[in-house]
Amino acid sequence: MKFSAALLALAGSASAFAPAPSAKKSTSLAFSVDTIPGALAPVGLFDPLGFAEKADEATLKRYREAELTHGRVSMLAVLGFLVGEKVEGSSFLFDAQVSGPAITHLSQVPPVFWALLTIAIGAAEQKRATIGWVEPENVPVDKPGLLRDEYVPGDLGFDPLGLKPDDPEEFFTMQTKELQNGRLAMLAAAGFLAQELVDGKGIIEHFQS
Repeated sequence: MKFSAALLALAGSASAFAPAPSAKKSTSLAFSVDTIPGALAPVGLFDPLGFAEKADEATLKRYREAELTHGRVSMLAVLGFLVGEKVEGSSFLFDAQVSGPAITHLSQVPPVFWALLTIAIGAAEQKRATIGWVEPENVPVDKPGLLRDEYVPGDLGFDPLGLKPDDPEEFFTMQTKELQNGRLAMLAAAGFLAQELVDGKGIIEHFQS
């Protein structure tokens, strides 16, 4: 498990900071398999089942929005696994009563936490839908979930640290880095879940043993 995690981390780190291929840079709003970020040599656009090749522009944008959203959630999940297990028994939250593998933590928190979590997620999703999606009454019946023409998948305007570059090429590179880190995080989160389900031990406990 440790060896596999190390390999994934090294591979993800190398891919995340590799330069994006110049042939795929684009400053237009056109969205196609030839212009989207996230493809790195030597693999290029990894699409073994041909989903992207068969998708029109609107569908491809939805695919990318879903990938970015799942990647971001997974990055937070990986961080939550490691931090939650590291501070268990010493955190000021919940009187330091939450303990054990991270997959059991949510079942130990009080009901009010679930209510607050549901409200926070609902508010965030409503804001995301307002920014990125066409209003339901304006969507053709044969195009459910239609994104706005001017909307760039994942670009919700949330940049409190001002990290988004103004240069289109730098922005393209940053998009590829985020995608690669999100993809690695999805694999890592799945691995964490599977490992803790198998033996009931926390990830931090595995690293320390």
